[in-house]
Formats: sequence, C-alpha cells, structure tokens
Amino acid sequence: MPISSQSQNVHFLAPYQGKRPPAPAWFETSLSHKPERSFFRSSGVGIELLTWGRLGAPGLLFLHGNGAHADWWSHIAPFFAAEWRCAALSYSGMGGSDWRAAGYTVGDFALEARDAVAAAGLDKGPVRPIIISHSFGGTVGMVAASRDEMFRGLVMIDTPINIAPDQLRELKARAPKARTEHQAFHTLEEGLARFRLSPHQDCVNDFIGDHIARCALVERNGNWFWRFDPRRLTVKDRDEDDISSEVRCPIAYFHGEKSALITPDALERSIKAFPNGTPVIPIPEAAHHVLIDQPLALVSSLRTLLACWPPIQG
Repeated sequence: MPISSQSQNVHFLAPYQGKRPPAPAWFETSLSHKPERSFFRSSGVGIELLTWGRLGAPGLLFLHGNGAHADWWSHIAPFFAAEWRCAALSYSGMGGSDWRAAGYTVGDFALEARDAVAAAGLDKGPVRPIIISHSFGGTVGMVAASRDEMFRGLVMIDTPINIAPDQLRELKARAPKARTEHQAFHTLEEGLARFRLSPHQDCVNDFIGDHIARCALVERNGNWFWRFDPRRLTVKDRDEDDISSEVRCPIAYFHGEKSALITPDALERSIKAFPNGTPVIPIPEAAHHVLIDQPLALVSSLRTLLACWPPIQG
C-alpha cells in the first residue's frame, strides 16, 4: 500500500542540524572503499564517472534514478568490487556532470550509459557487462540495451513498466516540476534540512540519506545549491511507450514489497511485459528507494542472482 503522506517524515535530516547521523560499521567500511573519480565525454558533455575493482574483471554498470547521482551507489558497489569491475555515472545535468543547454532526453542518458562502458573499461572483461538500475535508471537501461547486444543482462530495481494510465497521471501530478533556477541555501545545514526523497517516503536509514544528500549539494560563492539542473527531465517529458520488448538481453526485476510505485497491480502489469522466465524478486520491508531502505538485503539478493544469471546461452 502507498505510504500515507501524513506519516511521512519528509525532511528527515532537519533534526540532525547538519551533523551526520550515526552509521553502522558496514556502511563506514563500504564508503572507505573509495572509487576512482573521473570524467568522460558523451556528445560533447563531461560525464561524472565512479569506478571500483580491477580492469579485466566482468563489468557491472550502475544507473541511478531521476534527479539523483552516481553516489547513490557508493555504499553498494564496493560489495561487488572484489569480483567485478564496477562503474556508476551521473547523467548529464545531474551530480557532477555537465548540463546540456538544449535540455535532456532519455536517449541522451542511454548514450551516456553506453559511452560509460568504454570509459570505465567494462568492455575489457571476459564477458559483456551487466546493467544494474534503480527506478528511472531502468528506463535508461532499457533504451541503452535495446540498440544492440552490448549488455549481457539488465537488472531493474523498482522501475515502473507498462504503467496504467491512471498511475501515469498520478506520477505526472506528483513529479517535481522543472524550474529555471534553484533556491540558494545559506549553509550546508540548511540544504541538508530541505533534502527529501522523491517520491516521498519515510527514510529508515538516515545515515544513507545523509550521505546521498551531502553528495547532492555543492557550494558556489558562499551559498549551497542542488547539483542537478533545475530543468530536469520530469515524468511528463519521458518516453511513455513500453520498450521492454525491444531489450536485447535478459531482464531481471527487483521490487520493494512496500513500494508506493510498484503496487500489486503495477507489478502484475510489469510481469506481463517481460519475457517468460524473467526473475522477479521482492525485497521485504523495502519501499521504492530500495538502496536506502534495505541495502544489505539488496546486495545479498543481487549476489545470489549474479551467481547463476544470466543463463549461459547454448
């Protein structure tokens, strides 16, 4: 069931007054495995790239959701770096990537994802890389994996697929609206206090939300601003046609059992859009933002999946 708006602690970092919430040892250890940070060019625009693991290992490409950034994965990717070459990018107009003067399309982001493969050396492994994507990142992943057989598999985490018309209208109504400029915050504390998840939900792991929020803010001339372009791509601007049938690799689908987006009806519609035999894996006690809600359950489930999937083609 969707979480009631009355129960949401929307600005969950405000009580900390700029201080970092207490974090468990596993989280601090994961963040201590710092990525190599670099940039590559895609259609003339500088794209932020984070990489972990050795060149020549099988590749994992992590794609974030809309309005997010590559560091949404910086507590997740290190769990895979011993066996995989891992990479996460920030789409243009998000994170530390450049902004596009002409605006953004899903196709832009998909091309950036494809260009990230060579930039991160994911093509140096013994097999083609696998995409792991969250939310809107699944849409980007589907477009990126529909052009040819560059990718060996596509994992989508709580990505709405084959959306019902009434749900699409609701998503459009509740989506953040594009703006021409961001509000300035006088201090980092003020910016952190205004951070919220979209779509709104409770944050059960404030220490993860705090890390993501700090990476989402940048200081300019003594004030703090959100790093994403306020002209961001919104729901009403996205490609709405179902493209899952065009994906050229196997798909696996994860969803939060308490997700406000992937309701039982939405899940049923999604499953109908997938080929027979597509793994569909629920994450207990997770809402839409599975990376925040149940990170260790997600890591464990992904590790189990990747040990035997995609199937070897005979």
